[in-house]
Amino acid sequence: MTTHTAASPEPPAKWRAGDLPMLSRLGPLRRFAEIGIADYPREERIRLAIINVMALLIAVTSMTYVATYASFGVVKYWPLIAVNLGLMAIALLAPLAHRINDIAAVVLIWVAEYAALFFFVRALGHNSGIQLNYIIGAAVAFAICGLGHIRLVVAAVLSGLALHLATWFLYPPGSARITADVGLLHNLYVSSAVTTFGIVALVVGYALTKADRARAEADRLLANILPEPVIDRLKQAPGARIADAVSNASVLFSDLVGFTSLSQELGVARTVEILDRLVTEFDRLAALHGVEKIKTIGDGYMAVAGVSRPQSDHCQRLARLALALPGLVATLSKTHDVDLRVRIGIASGPVMAGVIGADKFSYDVWGETVNLAARLESHGLPGEIQVSADVRDALGEEFLLTRRGTIPIKGVGMVETWFLIEDASAGRDAGA
Repeated sequence: MTTHTAASPEPPAKWRAGDLPMLSRLGPLRRFAEIGIADYPREERIRLAIINVMALLIAVTSMTYVATYASFGVVKYWPLIAVNLGLMAIALLAPLAHRINDIAAVVLIWVAEYAALFFFVRALGHNSGIQLNYIIGAAVAFAICGLGHIRLVVAAVLSGLALHLATWFLYPPGSARITADVGLLHNLYVSSAVTTFGIVALVVGYALTKADRARAEADRLLANILPEPVIDRLKQAPGARIADAVSNASVLFSDLVGFTSLSQELGVARTVEILDRLVTEFDRLAALHGVEKIKTIGDGYMAVAGVSRPQSDHCQRLARLALALPGLVATLSKTHDVDLRVRIGIASGPVMAGVIGADKFSYDVWGETVNLAARLESHGLPGEIQVSADVRDALGEEFLLTRRGTIPIKGVGMVETWFLIEDASAGRDAGA
């Protein structure tokens, strides 16, 4: 057992306000749930708050049994009343044990509850059904302690099982110290069964809910990193290497002209604000046109189409995305009172793609087509969308392009390039 030492206690007002929003749902129980948990890390505070609420429920239940026994005769059942009052006192004081360490309270409750249950069955016999409550100890141990205290969990489960079996064989009805009223025995058996089934159902439901939420959160995080088809492949074959050669796809690079020097004037806060708004809007348009964002590098943005899933119109999708970006940048520039223009390059051809890395992994695309798209962007003009001849051929008559001519591109040589002007099909559709 290790003693918990708080390195730097946080002011209760700070964490109560927003760090544990779950406590606000407890209503009047909140103050009791907060006793003794302030100096622990967030996850521990959640667990200890649950222990406090459990202790309070034990106290309330014990008081209910006091009333039940008293209604059948205080003189006859006074030992059971006294033990329940003692159990109630221990439960109410248990949160103070958090000052010792993070398991002191649960150990105190565990020992007191198990001992009290044994006493009750010894007094009334196993026909009372009180030994069913040992099953609750096994279920609650996993929910409260988790795998972080697996030895404590195993001890609680095994000792609960041993005591459950012991009370059944040691205390048949004829061995009861107190000859209880039949009505009381029925009352105790029903309440024990209902409590056991209810608590086990709650614990299992809580565990399944947490598992579903964790799975949904993991899926959401994966969706922000990997394309959906790649996620599906990883789920079907966990650990499999994702490496694809795509014979024909399209790649887009965009860059904000002069943003690096402008950011020196804007400062960190405004730079991040503008970039965040731009990338968010770029992401929205990428999703709208069914293309995949690969990554951002500073103020650069890379997207592809036809890579993780086949798309016969991959080039057209990227072209329509590219045509929407200059107007978006102009609108945001006006909103933020800055002068920004975007430079875009698009290339089509074979690419390679795959999931790279184990820590902070990413889905990336590479190859000559990717290099060409990057060069077309960097050798382009502000406000223009420069494309390769392959892109021009793929777009055909649906789009209006003007020939820029043959230009030297570093690492590639002399390349014939075109400027993408507009989506001609959109005009024809509007006219129709």
